[in-house]
Amino acid sequence: MSNLPPCPACSSAFVYEDTGLLICPECAHEWTPGEGAAAEEVRVWKDANGNVLQDGDSVTVIKDLKVKGSSLVVKVGTKVKNIRLIDGDHDIDCKIDGIGAMQLKTEFVKKA
Repeated sequence: MSNLPPCPACSSAFVYEDTGLLICPECAHEWTPGEGAAAEEVRVWKDANGNVLQDGDSVTVIKDLKVKGSSLVVKVGTKVKNIRLIDGDHDIDCKIDGIGAMQLKTEFVKKA
């Protein structure tokens, strides 16, 4: 049995080595053996001021934000409690009183 690490792109166990590269036959991802550890870095989310955000933090909106598909607006100074950080274009998943569940970008909030 080989001691090759799983594919960092798709986590496949069917990785093989060819001329110094590790290759995944399922997704065709190629990488060097040392590169796989660097790909597992933890993402850090920062607010508009550069403060590190974590799940469960409270943030304050720093700009009026129009809610897409409605006439509602999230006003400056709106405090959002108990945020959840997610991957994607919008980094914060939250509930705002009076509006409901929505997603925000970290560039439009500051840590409260």
